Amino acid sequence: MKKTILGIDPGTRITGYGIIDENLQPIDFGCIRPPANLPLPKRYEIIFDGVEALLKLHNPTAIAIESQFVLKNAQSAIKLGMAKGMIYLAAAKRSISVYEYAPKKAKLAVVGTGGASKSQVQKMIQALLKLPQPPEPEDAADALALAICCAHELRAPLCMSRSKVS
Repeated sequence: MKKTILGIDPGTRITGYGIIDENLQPIDFGCIRPPANLPLPKRYEIIFDGVEALLKLHNPTAIAIESQFVLKNAQSAIKLGMAKGMIYLAAAKRSISVYEYAPKKAKLAVVGTGGASKSQVQKMIQALLKLPQPPEPEDAADALALAICCAHELRAPLCMSRSKVS
């Protein structure tokens, strides 16, 4: 059975996702977009339900998620942490391992530099996964970069420091 990896770039407005197999073949990508006019608890529910639907549909063997970096706005950091919590809960219900990666590490894995722009990430994801066009939105490209980073690490665990969370 081929391993599949679900990459997730969490957010309360846009949660990007990307699914690849262990051979870096793209399976699916896109985003979960809770309406911005809904109260936060309802948006978290939509994120949770969306992730659960992806897990049911694709049955990934691992989840790669962007690690939270400290934002200037504490409220934004808390909201992002809550969105991540929905993903962790969905993963825990299915006993799926979750790996966290800093944005710079995911960019380094696909572009070769941790300071790559969103556009550079999209173009490299397009080339690496042989997609007809760059993945949209940017959040989906970021999620695919996280999944690729995880795939590399799971193939060569002795070569890289792993940040397994579950």
